[in-house]
Amino acid sequence: MQKPQRVLSRDAEWAALEQFVRHPDPHLRLGVVSGRRRVGKSFVLRALAEASGGLYVTAVAEEGVVASRRRLAGEIARYAGIGRGMIADASWEELLTTAIELTSRRAGAVFVIDELPYWMGHSPELPGLLQLLYDRSQAGEGVPGGRVIVCGSAMSVMNELLSGTKALRGRAALDLRLAPFDLGTTARHWGIGDPAAAVRVHAILGGSPGYRNLAGVPAPRTVADLDAWVPATVLDPRQALFSGSEAEYLLREDPKFSGSALHYAIINAVAGGASGPAKIGGLLEQPRTALARPLEALTSAGFLRYDTDPLWERRPVITVVDPIVRFHNLITVPQRDLVDTGQSAQAWQRSRPTFVAGVLGPHFEQCARDWLRGRAEFRGEAGLVTATVVNDRKGRAKHEIDVVALDKRAGRAHITVVGEAKATVTRRTMADLDRLDGLKAVLAGQGHDIASAVLALFSLEGFQPDLADAARRRGDVLLVGVPTLVEGADPVVVPRRIL
Repeated sequence: MQKPQRVLSRDAEWAALEQFVRHPDPHLRLGVVSGRRRVGKSFVLRALAEASGGLYVTAVAEEGVVASRRRLAGEIARYAGIGRGMIADASWEELLTTAIELTSRRAGAVFVIDELPYWMGHSPELPGLLQLLYDRSQAGEGVPGGRVIVCGSAMSVMNELLSGTKALRGRAALDLRLAPFDLGTTARHWGIGDPAAAVRVHAILGGSPGYRNLAGVPAPRTVADLDAWVPATVLDPRQALFSGSEAEYLLREDPKFSGSALHYAIINAVAGGASGPAKIGGLLEQPRTALARPLEALTSAGFLRYDTDPLWERRPVITVVDPIVRFHNLITVPQRDLVDTGQSAQAWQRSRPTFVAGVLGPHFEQCARDWLRGRAEFRGEAGLVTATVVNDRKGRAKHEIDVVALDKRAGRAHITVVGEAKATVTRRTMADLDRLDGLKAVLAGQGHDIASAVLALFSLEGFQPDLADAARRRGDVLLVGVPTLVEGADPVVVPRRIL
């Protein structure tokens, strides 16, 4: 089952779906696909149903139970080539059984139910009915061995499908979460040939491919084009891509958080830079203990990312997952008066320093870490790539390290990469390399194994010639520019052990 050409990237995901569909098990098999809104789930599953000769049906929000059953009946009738009236009044169990029987007659065909949480809102018995059909098939009680995939964007609902004592627990053979495109794939999807412009668009919107169709103007070709593109898209309240509308919609789509002022406030606080429970509680004037469950729920649903500093295991690091939420809180909200009165271009000009420091900078650091995670030749045997903070007791200072690759061994870290990722408007200089040497010494002084570590610099604007020359002479330095992150070009300088 060849992946259609219109499906960009997604090779690993398609292989997992194909393996699920073509598995030789003669019994019914169930799969779960989830992911955030606009990440491309429906696009991929439509293509899968088409390639396999299967049946794809999508639930509709706020549609009643009778209309929903009739919608499914209509799709089944169309697929089977029969009159809709023959099954128009069938029950959910009858409809599901019919759909499975029909698709199972075609080798490799799959039955896809997209946005299942919409139907579960009025028919919570649906997962239980799928469990019943699965168990009957396993017992040889007349249910054919089809392939069923259920999908949804409400992550709190989808995560619970396979948890605890839920109906599908232990019965789903596939649990696939679709992630946004990476930096390079996003650039190709948007058709942006300038790597620097691609990084900035990715910092604003992330890698969700569905955003491209919402843009009312062509993608920026250069960095200079952003001065017109941003005010015409994410800073224009009349456009579907307006950051305010999208940020609210992302949370509102999940029934678990609809109308929750506390959840909105927590996300806003994290987007504004509060990275720990204590800081969030201080901003919201809430005790830390009162935030534990809301933070856990937002993390489980994919709105927040909760990490732990590997060198300071009690130090949590909380960040916002959706870049457009961060953009909205740091750029749109402070300039809302200008935005609402049609002065989006002025709002953008005023916000550019904040954009570089608060949006582009942190996102560029994340892109650097993501790149290193996929490059075993540079991170070596380290299993973890993250950021950390170290205390220089001699200088009585705290230093943030943007990129570190390490393994924890018997209480101390074996570190293979120590790096900085800078999105400033100037090229990196020898001072940056000197700072990394200093950080390496601090880590060594704390007892970490740092002897063979590579020093890495990631730069949005490139490197001064003397820095590149020194890096080549030393042989323990990695210099990575934007063309490497976006287009896969070779790094400017690679460590000698890689050559």
